[in-house]
Amino acid sequence: MKGLLTSLITVLTFTGLQAQTVPTAPKLVVGLTIDQLRTDYLEAFSSLYGERGFKRLWKEGRVFRNTQYTFSNPDRSSAIAAIYTGTTPSVNGIIANRWMDPSTLRLTNSTDDSAYMAYYGDKTSAPTKLLTSTIADELKIATQGKAIVYAIAPFRDAAIFSAGHAANAALWLNPNTGKWSGTTFYGEFPLWASLYNDSRSVDFRISDMVWEATFPKMMYTFLPDWREETFKYKFDEDRVNKFRKFITSPLANEEINTMAQEALEKGALGTDNITDLLALTYYAGNYEHKTVQECAMEIQDAYVRLDHCIAALLDMLDQKVGLQNVLLFITSTGYTDSESTDSGLYKIPTGEFHLNRCAALLNMYLMATYGDGKYVETYHGQQIYLNHKLLENKGLNLADVQEKAAEFLVQFSGVNEAYSARRLLLGSWSPKMEKIRNGFHRQRSGDLLIDVLPGWSVVNEDTNSSKVIRHSYIPSPLIFMGYSVKPSVIETPVTIDHLAPTLTHFMRIRAPNACSAAPLTEIR
Repeated sequence: MKGLLTSLITVLTFTGLQAQTVPTAPKLVVGLTIDQLRTDYLEAFSSLYGERGFKRLWKEGRVFRNTQYTFSNPDRSSAIAAIYTGTTPSVNGIIANRWMDPSTLRLTNSTDDSAYMAYYGDKTSAPTKLLTSTIADELKIATQGKAIVYAIAPFRDAAIFSAGHAANAALWLNPNTGKWSGTTFYGEFPLWASLYNDSRSVDFRISDMVWEATFPKMMYTFLPDWREETFKYKFDEDRVNKFRKFITSPLANEEINTMAQEALEKGALGTDNITDLLALTYYAGNYEHKTVQECAMEIQDAYVRLDHCIAALLDMLDQKVGLQNVLLFITSTGYTDSESTDSGLYKIPTGEFHLNRCAALLNMYLMATYGDGKYVETYHGQQIYLNHKLLENKGLNLADVQEKAAEFLVQFSGVNEAYSARRLLLGSWSPKMEKIRNGFHRQRSGDLLIDVLPGWSVVNEDTNSSKVIRHSYIPSPLIFMGYSVKPSVIETPVTIDHLAPTLTHFMRIRAPNACSAAPLTEIR
């Protein structure tokens, strides 16, 4: 009798399981990364939006208002690599858009690779510096290469890192010609992209393109040193930089939408039961990378136009594939361009930290301590690279020299802390230390990392550049919409490393190989 009851329970259980609908994967996953998007700006301009863009996302999407990066000093390259790999620069290797190559003592771009030729451009590019798999890679593996993956962005690094290693193509706007560019790393350039380049690309239309304000006055005054003056930019007036200026305007996002439509109509995305991936990037930063103080009116208009572009994208996806078949995510790169120094009128403490002078003084100190030699090999950003070969020839312990150098650097005006590579790799744990470690790669980062006080400017006299340091938290959203997503607005902070496993959970494939976070399973 007992055995009979067990058998009946087993049969009923499996019958019930078979009766349930087996969850399927979406036909198309669309990733929209908006470079420098801020939740506070997005919400501040909400009265200027229509009903089909951001407001629709807030009503129909799963909105996480506060998304945090788990490493310090993200930029566009490191942020997008983190989004699609589900891990930090300490593992995926993309510590910044550019870093100093210790083997050549030259700056290297995160996407440079001379082994691969360019389509419609002269930049030799590949994702070979990206050390882990991505969402796109795992999708290709799971479908035996049958899934279609395209990445479209205004910028080369954004396109390549969202495409990963196995995509069909990564396409970006050439800042010199206005054509859509690509790399031979991914094989043949898409025919539909070539046809577009030959007849309708930006260079055919730039002479007629004008960007002027949608609203003739500034509606809000929360931006620093805001101004009332409106603007009107005609890109073709600057013969040399017209395409670079276009790429940093909201009109570039409209061009991304146009190319996305080409991919949907002619690239066969979302037309069968094999999940495809379309990775897009918009730009929400400042025009020409100016400071907030210089372009408050432009920022307002950029968000208004962003709203229009998102509305157009949602309508496009609904018409071409059906939103019920699409899983869409929208997020930000979690950083902003540098701001100008605070006005002395308000007596906020500030100062200048000169990296080249600091490096020269450190070399003199190490010479006085260990004897003649060029101990400081080079420097970049807020990092200093020591001469490992010299230290080895002198029989000096690298870790000891690093610690001694850090003790010297922390005495400089404007320096909050100096971290040696040894301390970052083997030192005690703290939440702040963890974020710095996550942004540090032992083969690509410097021997010494300098943390400068907020409000101070890091000045590099060699390049005539400066960067104002701010440690302020930048609120960034993460939004899911479409395929079986339950609408809700969530205030609890979430970290960006949960995005990749959440997407792969929906797609019913493996997470990227260095992704250890759990998926956000409650969104459906």
